[in-house]
Amino acid sequence: MEMTMTFPGGARVDAGFGEFVVRTDQPVQGGGEGSAPSPFQLFLASLGTCAGIYVLNFCRQRGLDTRGLRIRQNLEYDPLTAMATQVNLDIDLPAGFPERYGPALIRAAELCAVKKHLESPPRFRVRAHVGIEPEGLDAGN
Repeated sequence: MEMTMTFPGGARVDAGFGEFVVRTDQPVQGGGEGSAPSPFQLFLASLGTCAGIYVLNFCRQRGLDTRGLRIRQNLEYDPLTAMATQVNLDIDLPAGFPERYGPALIRAAELCAVKKHLESPPRFRVRAHVGIEPEGLDAGN
């Protein structure tokens, strides 16, 4: 899947892919307007929502009620580097949730594709291309 990042102004950077545009911004204290989540906030949200999809599918496949189900996510940081050292996902189960499904539900959450990519990260290659015109613009404009 190809995504195209565009720069609509200020500290905003948008990611376009297929029919979607994901908007990002920096907080005011970071030079942005705070009009959208920061890229790092979206990254973190992708972890929790990915786990959430697996948890939701687990429950749906078994006909389990998901009302009141939620996942709380928080990070632990290295105080010297300010880098995240651990992601904590706490699944809050609704009253009456069958206890026997707890361990399997945790295993389902751990199948998250985003988590798996972090555990076995891809390599990155960054290149710059000079002289490429944005789509729809002529070189003379």
